[in-house]
Amino acid sequence: MVQDWLNEAVFYEIYPQSFRDSDGDGIGDLQGIIDSLDYINNLGCNALWINPCFDSPFMDAGYDVRDYKKVAERYGTNEDLYRLFGEAHSRGIRVLLDLVPGHTSDQHPWFLESCKAEENEYSGRYVWTSAAFEGIADHPYISGMKERAGSYMLNFFASQPALNYGWLNRTEKWMSAVDSPEVLATREAIKDVMRFWLDRGCDGFRVDMADSLVKNDDSDKSATAAIWRDIRGMLDRDYPDAALVSEWSNPYQSICLGGFHMDFYLDHHGNGYNTLLRDYETPGGDRSFFKKDSGGDILRFLKDYLPKYEVSKDRGYISMFTCNHDTPRPAATLSPDELKLAYAFILTMPGVPFIYYGDEIGMKYLDLPTKEGGYQRTGSRSPMQWDGTVNRGFSSADPDRIYLPVDCSPEAPDVQRQLSDPHSLLNETKRLISLRKAHSDLLASSSFSVIHAEESAYPFVYGRGSLILSVNPSSGTTSFSDASILCRKVIYSIGDVSTEGNLLTMGPQSFAVLS
Repeated sequence: MVQDWLNEAVFYEIYPQSFRDSDGDGIGDLQGIIDSLDYINNLGCNALWINPCFDSPFMDAGYDVRDYKKVAERYGTNEDLYRLFGEAHSRGIRVLLDLVPGHTSDQHPWFLESCKAEENEYSGRYVWTSAAFEGIADHPYISGMKERAGSYMLNFFASQPALNYGWLNRTEKWMSAVDSPEVLATREAIKDVMRFWLDRGCDGFRVDMADSLVKNDDSDKSATAAIWRDIRGMLDRDYPDAALVSEWSNPYQSICLGGFHMDFYLDHHGNGYNTLLRDYETPGGDRSFFKKDSGGDILRFLKDYLPKYEVSKDRGYISMFTCNHDTPRPAATLSPDELKLAYAFILTMPGVPFIYYGDEIGMKYLDLPTKEGGYQRTGSRSPMQWDGTVNRGFSSADPDRIYLPVDCSPEAPDVQRQLSDPHSLLNETKRLISLRKAHSDLLASSSFSVIHAEESAYPFVYGRGSLILSVNPSSGTTSFSDASILCRKVIYSIGDVSTEGNLLTMGPQSFAVLS
């Protein structure tokens, strides 16, 4: 079963520390999100994904959790988050929280207990070797820092010890089996965290590094998938309306084997999604399909996408996003006109789309120094640009107290100006979301077919249910002739589009929906 509400969902991702500061301390907070719910609702988004807002030392922007059941003080209180759930629900907006199941902060009480020399309830909660001078082959680890005799494994940064979900292929005595008591206890602890928030109004979770749980797993990640199937069983039984989206980018493993409702189509170099917006690491220049006159090839996208779509279309949804907190903003290389076509494509494809805060106005990728483990990702995490007032309306704090520098360049876009411009990227995004909601053939589960696609040629023509859609990202006029065009009318367009008989003519940088 895939939740009915996901079929109509359009998500908005919020990086809370950068979205809206309500109390003037320079950091975004939960009240700032509550104050912005009407804006999100008017944009047309009916679901939120909020990046981690739990107690943390913020060595990795909150992806190093110190207390899964406590809101970080800088964002507010647990009661503020409960109120956010209620305010969102009153507007028909669902809320997903960010679950980090693979590791915690090294300041988490579980980890501090596991570091003790004497055995206790949490000794097996993390991955530890059995001796002080015994490392972990092919995995990062730390030795000699705790009183316990052993090395502990890291999931990523030095502050992120790996929780113990076992090893499928065990080569050392200290490696826990996937069905051992300590491993099952870890799984139940994560279920307990999920229940805590679901009981208080959360509608589900985006799962960080969802494929990383079981170590030495097989090529299909079958042991990790089995954990998620078990968790999905708990949800189906106790929280049947809750949803899970995985950071996995392999829908066969995540959806078909693991039971996730959605799987992100991540920006991995050379995959289909990457060729659409960010194919600028390819030798010879930017070949992104939506970059005007790049010579981009839609077949590169389809070759990667179609097998993933076919294997998962009856089980769950592939989720494409405009960007996320780990990915360069598309406006780094695409103009507003190019972004309009890219968003038109993302918002009319099957699956559940996600819009990253600020992408709807074309916020730029900034050259910023690292903040809280962001490194090159920091440039996509700058504060939301609401208007032309101090700090672009993000915060009333002095600029030197702002979490990250605001884009104060004269050409920096903001919500206020774009709302008043009928031709703005923001208003085009609103129209596209409205189009999606107005036609059942454009919803997540409706069928998809390729009608016309040629190597490095335009237009690309595709079907959604009974509708025909066409996109021409080039600077030239192109056409498509087919009997399927006869008696069709254009119900939505960007740029110059016309039909005559069985001929569809697409002007430069154009998009069309035909009914």
